[in-house]
Amino acid sequence: MKANLVKILQAMGLQRVLLPEHKMRSLSRSKNVDNSIDSDSASMKTALSVVLDVDSSNEPEPSEAAYLSWLKEHPSALRSFERMMKAARGKRIVVFLDYDGTLSPIVNDPDRALMSDEMRAAVRGVAKYFPTAIISGRSREKVKEFVQLPNVYYAGSHGMDIMAPPNPVKNSDGKSPPVSLDKKGNEVLFQPAKKFLPAIRQIYAELEEKTRRIPGARLEDNRFCISVHFRQVKEEDVNILREMVRSVIAKYPDFHLTGGKKVIEIRPSIEWNKGNALEYLLETLGFKDSSDVLPLYIGDDRTDEDAFKAIERRGQGYPIIVSTVPKDTKALYSLSDPSEVLTFLSRLARWRRASSCSSRSSAQIWGLGD
Repeated sequence: MKANLVKILQAMGLQRVLLPEHKMRSLSRSKNVDNSIDSDSASMKTALSVVLDVDSSNEPEPSEAAYLSWLKEHPSALRSFERMMKAARGKRIVVFLDYDGTLSPIVNDPDRALMSDEMRAAVRGVAKYFPTAIISGRSREKVKEFVQLPNVYYAGSHGMDIMAPPNPVKNSDGKSPPVSLDKKGNEVLFQPAKKFLPAIRQIYAELEEKTRRIPGARLEDNRFCISVHFRQVKEEDVNILREMVRSVIAKYPDFHLTGGKKVIEIRPSIEWNKGNALEYLLETLGFKDSSDVLPLYIGDDRTDEDAFKAIERRGQGYPIIVSTVPKDTKALYSLSDPSEVLTFLSRLARWRRASSCSSRSSAQIWGLGD
């Protein structure tokens, strides 16, 4: 039975049921939560909890009352879907997606944060109808290797390395955005931290030498930033690791430290983050000052807050946080885990496809189509 459940979980893009069963019972009793959420997502959450390689130990279990109160302020994007799409009619949706914790589960081994075939198909379907970008802290090459889709924009290193698809979506004026080619022939839009590459390589070499003394510590070269993962580091060694990283970065005034889920990140001190990447891509697509565009961003980490803030500044759009616990966030809506992201993206593609079919039918009735 467990093996069958594991297969179901993997097929839906999860390696663990992230929402505890007792919380789902509470949610089902609440008038604030829609019980008509897609059956695949709802049944997933009422299944027995199966732990494979997912670690969410850094997120303490909140009280049910606190979570329900938070949901009132950040309602489910699935429950709110029809209302969101009604407001989106006549506007151009542009989709932005984080990777880890959004399209894939958070896992102990960052090299095993693989998205499912079903999730890949959902993103492919969305990208067929909407300009779509993956904005990740991972290197552009790594996230592209994970996603394996040619029709999306890839923004690695928190947006410091942006690549267009081979046949990018046309601008609002019908023209393709200008691009340049890297050594492999990939179309590169923007690399604002390129001058920092020599220093980044030097920092990586120093960290590699020092952190090997800490069992479980892992370095990840994200090209324009460096991640020091401590998910598998013993609790008593975490502060030692932090001080070790700080001692290295102290010699490099042009860099600073940020944090994420069980990770320390070293980034160049430039005015650039996921919010800037979102704004840059909107400008590239010709939507900088457009009033008929709705950016939609789904992410789970504190680094995604910069993108949520960018949407807030625009005054319109859909920032959606992925979380099973209450968080201080600028997001307006929420999804609990990658399985709900999968359901949301699939529904978004179906909505757009149905809208297209309806428009064609109306045009044919009035003699405007073929």
